[in-house]
Amino acid sequence: MTPLATAVLGRLTRVYGGARDPDRGPAMAAYMRDQFPFLGIQAPVQRVLAREVLDGLPRPSEDDLRDVAEACWALPEREYQYFACGLLRRHARACSAGFLETARFLAVTKPWWDTVDILAAHLVGALVSAHPALVSTMDEWVADKDKWLVRTAILHQLRYKERTDAERLFRYCTRQAGHTDFFVRKAIGWALREYAKTEPAAVRTYVAGHRLAPLSAREALKNL
Repeated sequence: MTPLATAVLGRLTRVYGGARDPDRGPAMAAYMRDQFPFLGIQAPVQRVLAREVLDGLPRPSEDDLRDVAEACWALPEREYQYFACGLLRRHARACSAGFLETARFLAVTKPWWDTVDILAAHLVGALVSAHPALVSTMDEWVADKDKWLVRTAILHQLRYKERTDAERLFRYCTRQAGHTDFFVRKAIGWALREYAKTEPAAVRTYVAGHRLAPLSAREALKNL
């Protein structure tokens, strides 16, 4: 790893390991359907500890971010992946178009909504916005057999607001409207609901004219 990544990981495992709460860990794991073990550190405490880990360190480069993220993904407890997601979210602008391959690895490795959604909206979305040629990769991901890549592609414009490519969003939703997985159907509804804050009439028209799963349609129109 890079020297900075090595320093971050050393601090991280010491600080987070020292804050382990074995009484809370099982309950936090149960909330995530026992997909991953947890140290038992609640979110507000994680944020405080993350600042302690990074205090005084220089701004990370793309290589630093990649090394930290991959090292965090190799650790068993979920809080380490949350730390990496927060770091990537904060420094997404430091990443080149090539970082999308790292984002793909993170999205399909130890996948669950808690990390995939952050990666989709705050890392992948930022990369595609900064490097428009990457939209072709989103076109590939939305057709992938991996449901987490499909979800990522559908959600990558979540924060775009008036910059949303509505044609692409609607096309993605139509392509996966019949998907059998809950997380994909939920993503369709969420993406449409978020865009409805910017263009409510367009979302109403789209939902009325397309056969969506009840969950997707209900979520899309939730605030209208």
